[in-house]
Amino acid sequence: MKIYAGFWERVAAFVLDYGIILVYLGAITLFALLMNSLFSVNQWLFTDRIRAQLSGFLFITFPVSLYFAFSESSIRQATWGKQRLGLKVTDRNGNRIGFWRSVARTGLKFIPWELAHTLIWQISFTPNQFSQLIIAGFITVYLLIGANIASLIFRKDRQTLYDFIAGTYVVKHNFSGKVP
Repeated sequence: MKIYAGFWERVAAFVLDYGIILVYLGAITLFALLMNSLFSVNQWLFTDRIRAQLSGFLFITFPVSLYFAFSESSIRQATWGKQRLGLKVTDRNGNRIGFWRSVARTGLKFIPWELAHTLIWQISFTPNQFSQLIIAGFITVYLLIGANIASLIFRKDRQTLYDFIAGTYVVKHNFSGKVP
């Protein structure tokens, strides 16, 4: 019998994973400061909104997405945070998901995050012009986040929208091999 992971369990797992992400962000920040002091790379990386967005994606979003995609499609079926809480990502039959399904799930999960980053770069490059498009974009971000949370809370199988689209579930699992 499947026992689906609830809202707070998934939040706690993400908080643990975010600890790893923060260590990575700290390391990349220190590396960027060093590279900028030696070669003034910030002038090239952040000259315009396209370069800034691309730099942010390549150095932050892409590596973080790979962490989730590789971890959740691995034999453990879980990120470090999910493992600590006895959770894993499965298909509808409880089987391990493939790498490309995990990539799709992760991409769908991070759409609000990446959209928010894109919008923030728009604001920083056009500070005196807060357009209706930017406002609509932020409304979309909050609607997507709210829809994912509502779906997770109200669906019996605790699927978020991105889980539903990807055909995945987050279930409670004892990593000794037995379902609790």
